Amino acid sequence: MSVLLFVAIIAVCYLLFRYAYSTETPKIEGIPEVPGLPFLGGLVALGECHARKAKEWSEKYGDVFQVRLGRKRIVFANSYASVKDLWITQQSSLISRPKFHTFHGIVSTSQGFTIGTSPWDASCKAKRRAAATALNRPAVQTYMPVIDLESAVSIQELVNDSQKRKFGINPVAYFQRYALNTSLTLNYGYRIDGSVENEVLKEIIDVERLISNFRSTSHNWQDYVPLLRYFKGKNEKAVEARKRRDAYLEVLLKRLKDDIRSGVDKPCITGNILKDPEAKLNHEEIKSICLSMVSAGLDTVPGNVIMGLGYLSSPHGQTIQQKAFEAIREVYPNNDAWDMCLKEEKVPYITALVKEVLRFWIVIPIGLPRTSIGDMTYNGAIIPAGTTFYMNAWAANYDPAQFTDPEAFSPERYLNSAPEGTPHFAYGAGSRMCAGSHLANRELYAAFVRLICAFEITEADRVEDRPILDALECNGIPTSLTTDPKDFKCKFRVRDEGLLNGWLEKSLGDVKM
Repeated sequence: MSVLLFVAIIAVCYLLFRYAYSTETPKIEGIPEVPGLPFLGGLVALGECHARKAKEWSEKYGDVFQVRLGRKRIVFANSYASVKDLWITQQSSLISRPKFHTFHGIVSTSQGFTIGTSPWDASCKAKRRAAATALNRPAVQTYMPVIDLESAVSIQELVNDSQKRKFGINPVAYFQRYALNTSLTLNYGYRIDGSVENEVLKEIIDVERLISNFRSTSHNWQDYVPLLRYFKGKNEKAVEARKRRDAYLEVLLKRLKDDIRSGVDKPCITGNILKDPEAKLNHEEIKSICLSMVSAGLDTVPGNVIMGLGYLSSPHGQTIQQKAFEAIREVYPNNDAWDMCLKEEKVPYITALVKEVLRFWIVIPIGLPRTSIGDMTYNGAIIPAGTTFYMNAWAANYDPAQFTDPEAFSPERYLNSAPEGTPHFAYGAGSRMCAGSHLANRELYAAFVRLICAFEITEADRVEDRPILDALECNGIPTSLTTDPKDFKCKFRVRDEGLLNGWLEKSLGDVKM
């Protein structure tokens, strides 16, 4: 072997070695690093459930550590205090989002990015401002007739189906529809009529769940390892999901525009923007708001209502359910909670129940990633601008330094001596936290008041039909961005048929079931 060839081989090996351990951003001095494999970094070790593994690593490397995932270097925050420091105290620097190959480069090429996944720029700022105006507390109060209708529709169908299914009912589809129809009505002035078996409803839910996988931090290795992008299988699935989503989004927006031209449109967020001569949003930004409303409507509310019902059906949940029912009756002894839950939140135990559901079933265990736009510090270490951060929201919500006995489901923790600070990280934190949190809270509060007033919720007779009550193990798709609850059943026994029929008649009017 000639000297020149030997030197060339050594040089190639050296370059491969450097590349195998290199990342797009340099190693951060002063932040512990989790070791990883060549080229892949920590991807193999993280497995399907990033939240649980990252929590295990934090016990060895500290609350904040860095890990190489393919070509990307990620800083994980795993405790309540570290999230508070980075996401809230230093929020002005942690305001942008990274771009990923699968979601941003394939799925989002036609409709654009959701507000929540957009990198920070003037356009994102304008979209968030419009969304914040449409979703602030006063605006949300005007949407209560929609929540009135959609919660009543789901409860009426539960009543009907309970009479036919003696072994119990899987509540998933009922509350996916509740959240989706609320979002569609608010954004397009349009709701999907019919039962939970409606094909349009099922198509939107199915596609949005698929796309949630493509937004996940753990599902798409091609986001981290560029070489994998040449294998077309995952790309083809992403393209198919994009086309299916394009089909119904275009139909919804075209229908609204046609209604506006005909003068028969109903008041809604996108309609108000389209008709406002002062609106400064372009067509792409309007599409982004539409996209955000549809996808976000299925991110948090359904999973929390569904798993909340699952817990209320359990033996310990029966005790909580009785306390909640008595608390409602104490505030509303004249049986007017059904109406009043739309006007006010005056049952502290239900407010606490909602917070505990959001804390316990953190339906986005690893929050949407952030990218810093300025240098940040942590324990004396300087983290340079352009660094990608992952919030382990599940670990932070279960941090014993913030929450006494965090593994226990206890609404009482939010009564009297409630923990100080942000009650949970279900909506993220800081300057890019979910703009729809007020709406989601009202949807959850009204749903739980009405469900508890309407039913005694009990567990299924068959053990195999009962829910898994662990916040991570209950997820049917561990690699998804959001929790997709595994199927289970519970039983709904009407408390007072006469009262419930009166409430439902008033709320439903002549709506099509």
